[in-house]
Order: sequence, then structure tokens, then C-alpha cells
Amino acid sequence: MDPRVNRREFLIGGVTAAAGLVASRLPATAAVATSPFTISLAQWSLHRALQAREIDNLDFARVAREEFRIEAIEYVNAFFKDKARDAAYLAEMNRRARDHGVYQHLIMCDGEGNLGDPDPAKRTQAVENHYRWVEAAKTLGCAHIRVNAASSGSFEEQQRLAADGLRRLCEFADPHGINVIVENHGNLSSNGQWLAGVMKMVAHPRVGTLPDFGNFYDYDRYQGVTDLMPFAKAVSAKSHDFDAAGNETRTDYARMMRIVLDAGYHSWVGIEYEGDRLSEREGIAATHRLLERLRTAPPAAKE
Repeated sequence: MDPRVNRREFLIGGVTAAAGLVASRLPATAAVATSPFTISLAQWSLHRALQAREIDNLDFARVAREEFRIEAIEYVNAFFKDKARDAAYLAEMNRRARDHGVYQHLIMCDGEGNLGDPDPAKRTQAVENHYRWVEAAKTLGCAHIRVNAASSGSFEEQQRLAADGLRRLCEFADPHGINVIVENHGNLSSNGQWLAGVMKMVAHPRVGTLPDFGNFYDYDRYQGVTDLMPFAKAVSAKSHDFDAAGNETRTDYARMMRIVLDAGYHSWVGIEYEGDRLSEREGIAATHRLLERLRTAPPAAKE
């Protein structure tokens, strides 16, 4: 997700939408074993339709499967912000995912405070605010929650503070079997060297990264993904627009997916369309076609 778009205002305003009990993981294990990588759908790709209430969070599993033939989904907590501990709602999410044969892969968590806040009390509160999403992720059969590593101060101080908050959250998530993964999502987290350093400082088996192809800004995106892939537990294939040949115009997907595969990663790659020229559904379909092409004929390994 692009942290510069009007998403922050949206998160502040809040919306409602999603939850359920353990969904089947069958699509996860079967597909990963037979493909160079597998394809999931990030809910943010449909944020305009969700904000306009054209679809509801509970519709997401059906839309992913019926409209795009995608079998794994990545939620955004903003679309069911007040439902994290609503057992009936989470059970309904699980029922719908199960009915459509969709694996609920992760929850992207925003608006819960800064895990690297310099104020110890605020940092502790941010850590504890994420507990409900760890618990919701477990209920939904997810593997991960995606968090942010926001902080302030010097380069090194922000690393130390973010590592402290992340480590404490990982210690809570560990007995639940949930990973805590960090996206390059603005400020120093969009510096691959900085975030890789944070991962090394946390040094917990539950921590990891979610490299996003597009959220590097002043940092080379290919170098950034290279920096983060050793720690990657999920990948976000950001897209904005496509040329006549079906190639993404901002990111060389063949080059990027070679970086991903060369790192030994063969799991879920999430479609996250954020463009304006194509509609959300057209953009998702175009990204899906491009990833399918690269999955069928993976880019040659770097010599």
C-alpha cells in the first residue's frame, strides 16, 4: 500500500467490515508445492470499491475467487476495525472463505500506534494494540500480521526503538503461531538497509519483512527488495499501470521476480493495484496476467 495516498485520512475516519473461525489452508500448501510462486490478492486493491460500499469486507473472499480465480487473500484491518474480537463476525469470515475455497493469508494492520515510538508508554500501548490482531489472525487461520515500524529520532535510534517494539510483539505472537512482518511503508522503513538492520536487531523467528515493489521512493526499489528478501515471509507486487504488452510501467516485474526467486522465495506474492487509469478490477486482472506469465515462464536466473 502506498502510505502517501489518502489512506491515512481513510484510516482516521474508519470503516467497518470483516472476521470468522479457522478457514481451510488446503489451497496454501498444494499450490506452493507445485509453482515457482503463488498469487494472492491484497484487499487494498479494492479500497475504492470498499470505501464506496460497492462491496463489503465479507464479500472479499467471493470476489477474489469468483472474479479473479485467486485462492488466497490479504485483509486490511481498517475494513473491519471494530470486529477483531467479534467472534460471530470472524466466524462468518471463515465460513465465507471456506465456502469459496480461499485461504486467509494475512492481516495488514494500520492505525494502532507506532511500534517504535520514543515514548516508552506509547510504544507499549502500540504493542498491546496489536494483540487483538494477532488473536484475530489466529482465528482466521492466517500466517501473519503486517505491521509498520514507525519511529522518530536518528537512524540508529529508530532502529533500536522499532526493534524493541517488534521483538515484544513477536514474543506475544509466538505462542499463537503468528508471524509479525514489516512492510517498507514510508519514512525510514522505505530504506532497505535500515529495515534489514531492524530485522537483524530483532533476531526473532517470528519477525520478517513484506517487501513492497513500489514503496521505496528515494531508495532504489530493486536494491530495496534485494535487501529485504532474506527476511521475507510475504511479498507485495505493487502495480500502477501497464503498457500495450502488458508490462508494468514503473517496475520491471521480470527483474523484480528474479530477485524474489533468487532469494529462494516460492510462496505468496500479493497483487496490490493502486493505479488510476484502469479501474480497480481491470488493474487487478492486468497484474494477475503479468504474474501468471512470469509464473509460467519464470525469468532466467542471474548468472
